[in-house]
Amino acid sequence: MGRLTGRGIGVLAAAAVLGGFGQFAGYPVFLAIAGAAAGAVGSAVVATGRRPRVEVARELYPDRVERGCPAFARLRVHNPTGRRHAAFSAVDRVGLAAKVVSVRALAPNAEAVQHYELPTAVRGKHRVGPLTLDRGDPLGLGHRTLATGETATLRVYPRVHAMRAPKGGRPRHHHEGAAVDERLRGSFDLREVREYVPGDEVRHLHWKATARTGQLMVRDYVDPDQPRFTAVLDTRLRGPLLEEAVDLAASLAASAASDEQPVRLATPGGLDLDTGGGTTALRRLLDALCEVGPSAEDAPLVPDELIRSGVGGLAVVTAGAAPDDRAALAALRGRYAPVFVFVLGASCAGIPGATVLSAPDAAEAVRRWNAIPR
Repeated sequence: MGRLTGRGIGVLAAAAVLGGFGQFAGYPVFLAIAGAAAGAVGSAVVATGRRPRVEVARELYPDRVERGCPAFARLRVHNPTGRRHAAFSAVDRVGLAAKVVSVRALAPNAEAVQHYELPTAVRGKHRVGPLTLDRGDPLGLGHRTLATGETATLRVYPRVHAMRAPKGGRPRHHHEGAAVDERLRGSFDLREVREYVPGDEVRHLHWKATARTGQLMVRDYVDPDQPRFTAVLDTRLRGPLLEEAVDLAASLAASAASDEQPVRLATPGGLDLDTGGGTTALRRLLDALCEVGPSAEDAPLVPDELIRSGVGGLAVVTAGAAPDDRAALAALRGRYAPVFVFVLGASCAGIPGATVLSAPDAAEAVRRWNAIPR
């Protein structure tokens, strides 16, 4: 049912007063006016409570988009009834923004299609819909907000700049480096010949060693440590500076993942995402960066887990280095190689064992990075 507006409540109160006065004083005209007013209020409540009998389907293309790039919605409004549906206007919400949609009158079983552009200026995971109708009567006595149709999700990614892929970790060489648990597809290195244990691949049996020892022996294939890259995003930042930092971290992670490097993304806010390389990893990284928000200002810049499990190259995106941050970054020396510290919006003194790049924003930081001799 619809709800009364302030005017509707006033009219209903006046109707009650006039009705009581007319009944007490014996004036039929007041009773008639009171009855008409009460009838108008009742009609307004019934009219505004009526839900439109339409089916709404929504499609976003694309549903993942870089900040500032165009994205569109296709809204299909179908009249499934055997009666003509009157035209109406509604609001389709996109996050905190709103788009007014005017739907023409629909014949029985007819469909109207609306196309409109979605706002993509704000990074984040935005809900699109549902279609909201503000129903009111001509006299302004009743009002109701009705929602119809399903919702969709629009992910607005940070801006990714074209960036030279960072390098880090030990290159792959036969019999060198620490073994990793996950083998690279199609790449096996023979590390040793050992005794067979249940579960080993039969095709790896070493028949000569088996004949010589009298026991089943297998070839043990492993992969040495591969080039890896770790990005630390300082989410203690606020406002535009945080958005620039997210853009830069996204550019670093995207360039490394596109180069088929395993990528790890961490923040002071508790995000710790370890992925492989390639398109699937890139989507996971951008999905995470799409939703990342500010963290507590007193959180340590570099999580302890990163200090304990250091391997490969490291890049830290921040806006300055407090004494505690400098100590944490200095502790990374020897665990990661190389170490880069990107400082946005400010200058920063040198940090032992790290290369410091200062820039006013993400675009300039990327330009300076790409200008470094290979």
